[in-house]
Amino acid sequence: MNAVSAPESTTVEGISRGRDFGVRDRVVVITGGGQGIGRAYAREFAAAGAITVIAEINGDSARQVAEEISLAGGTALAVETDVADPDSVAALIEKVVHQFGRVDVLINNAAIFSSLAMRPFDEIPLDEWDTVLAVNVTGAFLCARAAAPHMRAAGWGRIVNIVSGAVPLGVRNYLHYVTSKAALVGMTNSLARELGGHGITVNAVQPGGTFTEVPRETVTEEGKARLIASQCIQREEVPMDLVGLVLFLSTPAAGFITGQTIACDGGLTHT
Repeated sequence: MNAVSAPESTTVEGISRGRDFGVRDRVVVITGGGQGIGRAYAREFAAAGAITVIAEINGDSARQVAEEISLAGGTALAVETDVADPDSVAALIEKVVHQFGRVDVLINNAAIFSSLAMRPFDEIPLDEWDTVLAVNVTGAFLCARAAAPHMRAAGWGRIVNIVSGAVPLGVRNYLHYVTSKAALVGMTNSLARELGGHGITVNAVQPGGTFTEVPRETVTEEGKARLIASQCIQREEVPMDLVGLVLFLSTPAAGFITGQTIACDGGLTHT
């Protein structure tokens, strides 16, 4: 089965260049920022003037994205981070606060997905189930827990959790992934209640089938065509389709929006 990937589509000269999105000089931590959608977020936040922190388990990938941003005139810090490891997450936030003095925005984007094989739920190995939930759910919890005290102290913060259209669609043969993203929706709702009184908003962005430079061995051209045909906007979704929404939810303009899961999927799902 051939891998399906999209052409390069995330340029620093994208939608953010030359526009004031209200994130200038904000310190933005993006987990899983070394590739795919996370890379697009990192580059576009930097292009909008944010101080961008790429928290990525693959240190080389993180440093490459940071270098891309620096060469384009932006400010970025690469921090090799395992979001499922409490000590690694604590070290990440400590380094960010030591260097920049605060954490303004947390984008919980890190997740295991593209490398997963599709299989019936009763054939999923237990260790694979545990790993997916550890990264996709516990990782977001640990990052929010580490960042929240600094946001509380500032009386301002934004947390954006990246979930998935696989949840409302009930996609088959990815039960661990779908379960993990459903849990993240619940986490978004509860965190919004707990943190709202401190000037911190918590929202979730729900992408559809987004194609990046990361190969997805389980997606055929026929499957991709069926997915696109199910959307109201019938073209493939790429990372740049998500950037504007994630940027907006990270700004003062979105200060009265919290506890929401917002689909950005070309009309694949209707909520």
